[in-house]
Amino acid sequence: MHNTGLSTNQMMRQVIYALVLGVSASYVFFGWGVVIQILLGTIAALVVEATFVAMRGRQVLASISDGSAALTGILLAISIPAIAPWWVVVVGVAFAIIFGKQLYGGLGNNPFNPAMLGYAFLLISYPLQMTTWPVDFLSFSQVIDEVFNLVNFDGISGATRLDDVKTSLSLGSDIATLQVRSISQAWINIGFLVGGIYLLARKIIFWHIPVAVLSGILMMALLISIFDSQQHLPVQNHLILGGTMLGAFFIATDPVSASTTPKGRLIYGFLMGVLIVIIRAYGGYPDGIAFAVLLMNMMVPLIDQYTQPKVFGRS
Repeated sequence: MHNTGLSTNQMMRQVIYALVLGVSASYVFFGWGVVIQILLGTIAALVVEATFVAMRGRQVLASISDGSAALTGILLAISIPAIAPWWVVVVGVAFAIIFGKQLYGGLGNNPFNPAMLGYAFLLISYPLQMTTWPVDFLSFSQVIDEVFNLVNFDGISGATRLDDVKTSLSLGSDIATLQVRSISQAWINIGFLVGGIYLLARKIIFWHIPVAVLSGILMMALLISIFDSQQHLPVQNHLILGGTMLGAFFIATDPVSASTTPKGRLIYGFLMGVLIVIIRAYGGYPDGIAFAVLLMNMMVPLIDQYTQPKVFGRS
């Protein structure tokens, strides 16, 4: 993040403001589940953060008021299905805060993006709950019944849009039909894109990483499509499906776990974009953003070491 003179709390609030359009689009297409997951994720994040900070003998109020825990809870909540059982987001957020942040000493010391660590844990541990999304807008009462396991409605859920398109491509479905079915994800990505531009305009994030991520996605998707266009997503679908814009502008730009040098940010983002497409095309999961982020987080020390700017007057 830029040195804008803003406090940590102010910067975190700016990021949350930037999420509003994308979250609003998610609500329009998926219903009240989006709101409920965000509330559950935020509350769980604050409770777990406060508990572990108190156990370490630190000031609880100062820790939870910086906004980092709440942002982690929100990012994870909007990444999981809107009808996931209540315990999914609670377990994921608890894992993210404990193993992605507090065990390393708290904010500023974590090598991995906490939200993506929690997401990857959930995806590996509970693949069914993490890949079942509502097929239409759900009322408040329907969502309450579904999320809290009061009633199991038939016919209100299906695979993720990205996984749906991948499966349909393998069966030879018409591309135009797939694009119509993907309209919800397109609008959601547009919402997060606008939010990302807002963060760039406010100088909350550097431009290098999101531009490099999107460039890596485009170049790798184009390369794959040249050799096998029938079995893989069209290039443009890599931008409008899944969590592309959320990942490029809000996840990859995490100032703690991302590369810190100008050249390093470009390398970090570009390789992340390449990995996202490779995992989407050849992996067993519907989206590859979380795994690409975590893999590149591991590479950050090496990237930063070899991309340090030279000190003036020294060879």
